[in-house]
Amino acid sequence: MIVAGLVLAGLAAALHVYIFWLESFVWTTRARAVFGTTEQEAAATRELAFNQGFYNLFLAVVTTVGIVMTAIGAVGSGLAAAGPALALAGAGSMAAAALVLFVSSPGKRGAALKQGTVPLLAVVVLAAGLVL
Repeated sequence: MIVAGLVLAGLAAALHVYIFWLESFVWTTRARAVFGTTEQEAAATRELAFNQGFYNLFLAVVTTVGIVMTAIGAVGSGLAAAGPALALAGAGSMAAAALVLFVSSPGKRGAALKQGTVPLLAVVVLAAGLVL
């Protein structure tokens, strides 16, 4: 189960790298269709989206570092809990951010579900694998 949880966490990290690219590099072009913004809205929120994109990237990085640490065998070393803890922290933060979006923006609930389902599954499966 740990492997399945790590795979799900990796998929969640990949999704957040994609969101980073949308928000930080193509916000006023390609991302407009994805997020449903007008040219004026995209221009007005460009700096905010750029910053938000990096938040998504950092969550992906934390999750990926946790996956790699777990996969290379930090278990058995003095870092046995660090890899899974980082993977859970990153994926858990992704799921929590999606929950905030779901609750605060009813019109964006579909996006929140797309953004948060895989990280939530990663947390549940990885935690179950660590406990069992």
